[in-house]
Amino acid sequence: MRAIESVGCGETRDCLAFGVDAIDRRLAGGGLAVPGLHEIAGAGPGLSDDAAATLFLAGIGARLGGGKGIVLWALSRRDLFAPGLAQAGLGPDRVLYAECRGDEEVLAVMEEGLRHRGLVAVVGEVGRAAMASSRRLQLASEEGGTAALMLKRWRKADADPLAEPSAAVTRWRIAPAPSSPLPVEGIGRPRWRVTLARQRGGESFELLMEGTDAQGRLALPAQPRDRPDQAAGTRQVAA
Repeated sequence: MRAIESVGCGETRDCLAFGVDAIDRRLAGGGLAVPGLHEIAGAGPGLSDDAAATLFLAGIGARLGGGKGIVLWALSRRDLFAPGLAQAGLGPDRVLYAECRGDEEVLAVMEEGLRHRGLVAVVGEVGRAAMASSRRLQLASEEGGTAALMLKRWRKADADPLAEPSAAVTRWRIAPAPSSPLPVEGIGRPRWRVTLARQRGGESFELLMEGTDAQGRLALPAQPRDRPDQAAGTRQVAA
C-alpha cells in the first residue's frame, strides 16, 4: 500500500520529463513517475481520438529507456498500425506484441511483463480495468521497476473508459485538434488537446499541443510572431 500511495518522482523513482515546461512544471515531480501506472484514453469514442491517444502513448514509450529497450504491447484487437508507431519514435525493432483474447488476459500479460525486469515499458489495451487490477499493476510496476502504460479503449459510445476509479498515478485524455497552419496549402503537424484528468499529488490541466515527432516529443504550438512565414509577411492557409 505504501508503494501505491507514493507520489511523484523521488529517491526510489526516476522521472520521465516531456521536455515541455508547460507540462513538466504541472506534474508532481516534474514528469511521469517511473515506475508507475499511467492511463491514457481518447477524449471521445471516435477513431481520430483513439489514434491520438495511441500516438501520445507511443511517444512516451519511445522516450523511455533513453530511446532504447523493448516495449511489450498487449492487445486484443488487430487494429494497431505499426508504421504509425514508428512515426512517433517507437520502431518495430523495439516492440514485442502479445495478442490476447480479452481484457482479463491483457491485464495478466501486463502484470507478468512488469515483473520481468527486462522491459522498459509494458503497454496494455483494455476497455475496463477494476480498481483491484490497477492496484496489482501499480505494485507490479513498482516491484519490476518498469513503466506501465494502459490504453483505455472506448467499447461503447456512452461508456467513458476513465469513469471507473483507478490506482494510476496519472490519467490522460487526448483529443485531436486542427493541425498547424502552413504558409502553403497542405496539412501541418498534428495538434492535440491534451488533458491531464487526474494525477496523484497535483492538479489537473489542459493544453493545446503539437503531436509527437519522430523522437516521440511533444511541442507547444508556435505563436504567430515565431513563425517564419509571419515574419516574411506571407499569407497563411489553414490546414
